[in-house]
Amino acid sequence: MVPLSFAGHEFAALVQGALYWPARRALLVADLHFEKGSWFASKGQMLPPYDSIATLTELTALVERTAPIELWCLGDSFHDSAGCERLPAKARAMLTALTGRLDWRWITGNHDAALVDHCGGTIVDEAEVGGLVLRHEAEPGELRPELSGHFHPKLRISVRGRQVARRCFIATESKLILPAFGALTGGLDAGHPEIVRAVGRNAQALVALEDRLLRFPVAA
Repeated sequence: MVPLSFAGHEFAALVQGALYWPARRALLVADLHFEKGSWFASKGQMLPPYDSIATLTELTALVERTAPIELWCLGDSFHDSAGCERLPAKARAMLTALTGRLDWRWITGNHDAALVDHCGGTIVDEAEVGGLVLRHEAEPGELRPELSGHFHPKLRISVRGRQVARRCFIATESKLILPAFGALTGGLDAGHPEIVRAVGRNAQALVALEDRLLRFPVAA
């Protein structure tokens, strides 16, 4: 974990794309997209059916490492609103073990807007916590400091002639977008016009390593 200051609050950014809030002992993640594989299978495109278990394994390890008492999911936690009903028994047991021990909040997103509680936790459209707005998709006109997900940002750069892509946070003075945490999620280029539209200019792409935070200007 590496320190990350935002809107007067101290956080820690994790390599896995999560954000830890020490003052609240809260872990924040975005875009888990549970059961994306089974959703595609229902449409005739067969993908390995292990994405939910892989994501939950990573998330469980982070919970053990950071020992939070709160966990906030910033939308699109399921690839569709019925995804919780399709969870395999092992994945459901892993998830309910987490929701049962934490103050777990599901913020709904565009993929799971009609999410119904079958897996524990509390479902909300958005929240304001400690003066920060927590929602799924950044609102360009929002004046309050805001944490969100939705865009799955990735930084793509050339290193010694090789193209390298890394999940990244997108930050301005008032907006912080988390990368996608899910095992079966793609990524949108950090400088994509939709990201720039959402956060405005003068944004930075932040890549968390174990011992430092790399900052790159986002080209509009």
